[in-house]
Amino acid sequence: RHLVKPGITGWAQVQGFRGETKTLDQMENRVKADIWYVENWSFGLDLRIMWHTLLNMLRHNEENAY
Repeated sequence: RHLVKPGITGWAQVQGFRGETKTLDQMENRVKADIWYVENWSFGLDLRIMWHTLLNMLRHNEENAY
C-alpha cells in the first residue's frame, strides 16, 4: 500500500471508504481496498475509477465527504 504514490481518488474512495475512519472496521476495509487495487492494477481499472469518481461528483452525495 505504501509503495504506490497517492492520487486524487482511488478504488477505496469510489467504493465508499473515504473521509474519517471512526472504527477499526472502516480502516481495515479501506486498507483492504487499497491492497486489492495494488494487486489488481490495470489501465482499465484506472479508467473505471475515474468514471466512478465522475459519477460520484455528479450525484453530489455528501455522505462521508469533506
